[in-house]
Amino acid sequence: MLPVLPPLLQACPTRLRSLCRCLGMAAIAALTASSPAFAAEEPQLTQAAAPEAREHIDFEANELRYLEDEDIILAIGNVAMRQAGESVRADEISWNRSSGVIIATGTVMMIDKDGNRLFSERIELTDRFEAGSMEDMLVALRAGGRLAANGGRRNADGSITLERAVYAACAVEDSHGCPKTPSWKILAREVVYSEERRSVSFKGARLQLFGTVSVPLPGLKLRTDNRSVTGFQIPDLQLTPSNGMEISESFFISIAENRDLTATANFYTKAPPMSSLQYRALTEKGAYQITGYATSSRRIPIFGSTPTANNAFRGHIFANGRFQFNPQWSVTASIRRSTDRTFLRRYDISRDDRLRSMVEIERIDKNSYFSLAGWATQTLRVGVDQGQVPMALPVLDYRRRLADPVLSGRVELQINSLAILRDRGQDTQRAFAKAQWDMRQITAMGQVVTLTALLRGDVYHSRQNQLTSTQIYRGDIGWSTRGIAIGAIDVQWPFVGNALGGTQVFTPRLQVVASPSIRNLAIPNEDARAIDLEDSNLFALNRFPGYDRIEDGLRFTYGFDWQLDRPGWRIKTTIGQSIRLSNKPTILPDGTGLSRRVSDIVGRTEIRFRDTIKLVHRFRLDKDTLAVRRNEFDAAIGSNETYAEIGYVKLNRDITGTVEDLADREEVRFAGRVAFARSLSVFGSAVINLTSRSSDPVFGSDGFQPLRTRLGVTYQDDCIDLSLTWRRDYVTTGDAENGNSFQVRFALKRLNFR
Repeated sequence: MLPVLPPLLQACPTRLRSLCRCLGMAAIAALTASSPAFAAEEPQLTQAAAPEAREHIDFEANELRYLEDEDIILAIGNVAMRQAGESVRADEISWNRSSGVIIATGTVMMIDKDGNRLFSERIELTDRFEAGSMEDMLVALRAGGRLAANGGRRNADGSITLERAVYAACAVEDSHGCPKTPSWKILAREVVYSEERRSVSFKGARLQLFGTVSVPLPGLKLRTDNRSVTGFQIPDLQLTPSNGMEISESFFISIAENRDLTATANFYTKAPPMSSLQYRALTEKGAYQITGYATSSRRIPIFGSTPTANNAFRGHIFANGRFQFNPQWSVTASIRRSTDRTFLRRYDISRDDRLRSMVEIERIDKNSYFSLAGWATQTLRVGVDQGQVPMALPVLDYRRRLADPVLSGRVELQINSLAILRDRGQDTQRAFAKAQWDMRQITAMGQVVTLTALLRGDVYHSRQNQLTSTQIYRGDIGWSTRGIAIGAIDVQWPFVGNALGGTQVFTPRLQVVASPSIRNLAIPNEDARAIDLEDSNLFALNRFPGYDRIEDGLRFTYGFDWQLDRPGWRIKTTIGQSIRLSNKPTILPDGTGLSRRVSDIVGRTEIRFRDTIKLVHRFRLDKDTLAVRRNEFDAAIGSNETYAEIGYVKLNRDITGTVEDLADREEVRFAGRVAFARSLSVFGSAVINLTSRSSDPVFGSDGFQPLRTRLGVTYQDDCIDLSLTWRRDYVTTGDAENGNSFQVRFALKRLNFR
């Protein structure tokens, strides 16, 4: 039966109360600063030498005596002893030079080389600062925890054994300095504290939660330097419609200071077990991790309901890392592959609908950028043929910035090449060289004028173009070339003044862009498909997102920016439109807002109040009917503890269904958290598809289709994290079934494991 020891954590011994009211973290910090008990008088500094083999010990004390007959040095009042990075402070210290025994009494605090602090009523030491017997002691570890015991003794190997001890990593007083009961603490029959090994080992340990629940912890061991410890982690519990009840248990292995390994076993009531392994390493040049999952189970086809007859291997691998070889050169790599499209979702590992693998070599300096990369994607989307998914290898991009010695502008040179490969689709190779000149000047009247000139030459090659379903993306089979020339002038004229108790800036803007006719449809379109007029590309030289399509002709773009700043408030608005001076048919599809001579009207408004409120609204209005073609709204209100986030988007572009990248959709998102009772909070989120059946005939949306909802409650304080989450999925994909899922997560902070 272990003793009840909370008072040792919550109150100091009688003679320590002059230093602190209770041993919370704030009180311990006060001990290491300017405590009145140690600063009452100007101390004397004496350096005493032990016999020849011993190191010097420095003394500070109000009074220092030497008892010649007993060969004892007696230090009284605000005593401080230091030796080789360790120190002892006490009301009184006696040092027997013959035996080497040092006895510190009164208000005693000992600090070791790692910054761990030991408090006691009485400590017996050797002249090498090795502790002997102790009474009513407390150890405040630098890593954040504290140990209290009725007594202790020093062992032959230099470790300290504490009897009937209690350990807590939580604060034992609140912000007002009043005692509080920790969420958890560990009671132990015996605790061994080793300064040399920087470890704390427990015997007969039991974890006590909220003062009632008691759980045995056999073989518990902690590090005093906050490093990880090999051992089992706290299991997770989950209930899902696909796998039934799940229990996952992990074993963490600390291989070295910079390397570790975690092995996890997952057990299910409705599926065979699954195992996973994660290896992490930190090197002098960078860091990397490798994670793998493996199981053997039956699988249901995406559009079926009958599982396969026999179990088959299923798994997933995820590895990534980055290495910085010097300030300029770096390598980044990532691998993500799964055996099938539903594995990640069924086992609740990820909700991604595509897995990207890549490797990239980069060199960056003040005036140049070089990148050589390769990309491969595995699709997990329903109805998408993997053979049509491209692999980009290699992707080369080099840019160099030069100063213009004639007109004081800036010149940027670029070389780019790309090879797109598909198993059952169109292959495309591209290379181009570009030179761009920019000059920015401010006139005497305050206008900001930017002049731009761009020249580019392209070479393309493609094959099996007929396998691309959207005709305007195919381009011509074989070799194609293209020359591009663009000139532009951009003028901004900011006006600054007072308004509504703050400062406003009104900036009209006009841009003119000219380019001769360009052979666009003869060129395959791989990277410029998802075109849509919005505030972010309104004044871009090319409104297409990639390199394969370029706007030609002459166009004017006009609009304005307006910003108001008041104490705590900021309001920003952008509105604009463009006009093409050509009747030539455009390559832009109807519904993008750019297909006619006069474009749609686009804008963006942002309202911020400190860090409490942020509202963002984006819109696009039809130029003829003012119908809303794009309506996007995002709001975030609250603090880090209590907040609400709302997002809504409706794309009513009325684009033909043959352009798959530009489908209409409508969606609303909610997320929020409400904190109460200091440590409790309720959280939730939902994603709802509001797309009508006419806008989404493929997946049959009915105008209100919840995709995923989540609701939970969590208790979180300075050393415990406990949560219960309910989630509902509404869509079944193969063996990733819809239905309700429940998850329990439990983590003890500051124990070096979750």
